[in-house]
Parts: sequence; C-alpha cells; structure tokens
Amino acid sequence: MNYKGYILKLFFRIVLIVSAILGLVYKFQTEQTAYTIVLSIVLLYLFINTYSFIKRRFVAMDDFFEAVKYRDFSRWFPEDLGPKDIRFLYTGFNEINRTIKEINSQNQAQYVYLQKILEMVDIGIIAYNLESGDVLWSNDSFGDILDVPSFKNIRFIENRKPELYNTIFETYHREPDSISIALQNDSIKILISDTVFQVDEDAFKLIVIQNIDDTLNKNESESWKKLLSVMTHEIMNSIAPISSLADTLQRNLQIAIEQPEESRLELEDLNAGIKTIKNRSEGLLKFAKTYRSLSKVTHLNLQRTKVSDVLNNIQLLMEPSIKAKNIDIEFNVSTQKLELDIDTHLIEQVLINLILNAVDACKDKENAKIKVLANQNPNRDTVIKIVDNGSGIPQDILENIFVPFFTSKTTGSGIGLSLCKQIMLLHKGRIIVKSIEGEGSVFSLVF
Repeated sequence: MNYKGYILKLFFRIVLIVSAILGLVYKFQTEQTAYTIVLSIVLLYLFINTYSFIKRRFVAMDDFFEAVKYRDFSRWFPEDLGPKDIRFLYTGFNEINRTIKEINSQNQAQYVYLQKILEMVDIGIIAYNLESGDVLWSNDSFGDILDVPSFKNIRFIENRKPELYNTIFETYHREPDSISIALQNDSIKILISDTVFQVDEDAFKLIVIQNIDDTLNKNESESWKKLLSVMTHEIMNSIAPISSLADTLQRNLQIAIEQPEESRLELEDLNAGIKTIKNRSEGLLKFAKTYRSLSKVTHLNLQRTKVSDVLNNIQLLMEPSIKAKNIDIEFNVSTQKLELDIDTHLIEQVLINLILNAVDACKDKENAKIKVLANQNPNRDTVIKIVDNGSGIPQDILENIFVPFFTSKTTGSGIGLSLCKQIMLLHKGRIIVKSIEGEGSVFSLVF
C-alpha cells in the first residue's frame, strides 16, 4: 500500500516532464523565446527533481545491501524522517536487521550450549581441515585422553608423536574400532571412529575417541563380583551340608573308637553319610563343568545352511522319544528356500535345549503339543519358534530365566537358557520369550 504513493508521485513527475517537453517543442516552433526559456528551466528542474526522487530510494537500498555485504546488522535507519515511502522502506530494513540479529543471537546461544555440552562429555572430539591440518574445533577431552596440550594444527602431533599421529589422524576408522595406543610409559585402549564431511570447497575430518579402559575395568570388576557371588553361593550350598555331615560322621566315629562297648557304629549310617557326601561332591563338580560349558563358546563356524535341513535333523533325533511320552510334536518350515549363515552344531544345541524344556513343561499336560515353526517375518528376519501348550513360566521369574545358574527346577543347573542366549548373541541374533502361566510358552530365535 505504501508503494502506491511512490508510484503515483513518479507517474505525476513523468507526466509533467512529458508535458514540459511537448510545450517546449511547441513554443520553440512558434518562436516564443521567453516561454521557451521558462519551459527549459522548468524541464531542467523536473529532471533534477525526478533524478533526486529516484536516487534517494536507490541510495537507501544501496546502504542496506552494503551493510548486508559486510554483515553489519547493527545499522539503524531513521523511521521518522523523510517521505512516507522512504520511512516505510527504512522500517522494512530495520525489521530485517532485527530478525537477522535475533537469528544470529539464537545460533550463537545454541553454539555455546552445544560447545559446553561437548566440552563436558568424556568423549574426545576433533574436527580439522584435511588439506591444511588446521583444527576447526576440539574439546578438552580429546587432549586429555591423548595426553597432549591444546593445539591449532595436527602437524603439532605429527612432530611430537609420529606413531600416535599415524594411528589417530592418518588411519581411517569408518566403523567404531577398538585400538591400543601408547602414552609415555603406559598403554590405553580407546574406541575410535571418524568421518569426512564437506563445507563449501573444504573437506574436514571428524574424529571421535573414547577411553574404554575404565569402562572395561569397571565391567570386568562387576563381572567378577557377579561371578564370585554366584560361585560363592553355589559352592557354599554344596560345602555347608558336606562339612556338617562330615563333622557328624567324624564325631560318631570318634565316639565309637573311644567307647566301643557303649556306642556301636552303624555301618549303614556311615555308608549313607559317605554316599551323601559323594553325591554333593559330584554336584559341585557338575557345577564347575557347566560353568566351563558356558564360558567356552566364543567363536562360530558359520555355514550357509537350509533351515529345513536343521529341523529335519532335530526331528529325526527327538521325535521318537518325545512321542513315547505322549507328546505330539510338529515341525513346519514356511519355504524350503529359507537359509541362514549359522554354526549348525550350536544352533542344533539351542533347539534341542529349548525343545527339551518344552517337553518338561508339557509332561503333566493332557493333549500336550509342541510346534517348531520357521518363517520370515515382515522385517525379513528369519524366525524359528518353539511353541508349547505346557505349564508356562510365572511372570515373577520370566525376566530371570536367562541369568546364568538361575533355575526353578530342582534338578536344573540354570545353564541351558544362558548358553542358548550366548549362542544367539554370537550369531548377532536374539532370543525372545512370551509365556502365560498355565497356557504355554513361545521361544523365538530371531536371525
């Protein structure tokens, strides 16, 4: 709306100029010298006035664009001086300046906020120009982890510690990689990853490092504490009754030796006591063996295998004995083309373990049935399910069934499901359980 007045004024000046030119031509032809001189002066004035009228607006815009060019958004244009359209133009310029300053202020605040966060984390971060080596940004943790002072160019590290420079800056780690680096007389293990990114025509490299020595030591310490807790609990459970029984037998034997006439030694009791000690000792030995079986599975012998072949082997092995217990078992593969890269021996061990658990859950169930199903889910994961309609798993122990040595069975070692989970983790897979007490369970192996 404000530019309408500007257009009207410009149009009015153009009309006056055209009229003055026409009048000047007419008076010149009729040789009216006085009018010709007057109209020439009027025409000159109109030209100068129109030029000033237009120039004033271009000068204002030129000032604004000059300020933008040099990023000077502190310039303030007077909004209460000059013609209305000029004041409107100045108001627009000031509004743009205000908006840009607000955006810059917000960006600066966000930058400072992000910088403070990155400075507080214990992960080392550095970004530098690949060609010049100039550091774009680095936090204190980067220098602390590598035990180097603050630097502005990575050539500083190259001159001081060439081996460290080659490991950190020259070697590419597209995927997170765990490496050991030597620092003075010590060596630490770090997790490192990097990426290259482009800003305009410059290429930069971003490196992220983390000292995982402390984390590994902490996890190792926690693992030892848990292991010692489990071992202590299990060993004490076996040794306490052995010690008590041995003490009782030794006391009875001592009395029988000292007072043979008054106290007769019952050989049957002695035999039963020794047998009990033997059984508990064997139980302790079995515990040690099952722990070894849990810890020894560390690598895989992967082969491209048809799922149908795996299930056929399991069916031939287990179906007769399961049906002899009046439990129906069914094997079904959605397609014969279903294949997996697996260690067949270990996956068969997992399936046998889960099927035996299902058999145990169905032993007191009428119309007991177990299904072993293999298919591909919508995410294109291959899933093998062991489904039973047995007793199910109580909800209060469901989350503990994969904990090593945890068992709800009187004769169980608590090692089977832990071993199954470890084998699936080695295959980069998952084992999922869904169970309703009294209705049955579904164990899913997801590859």
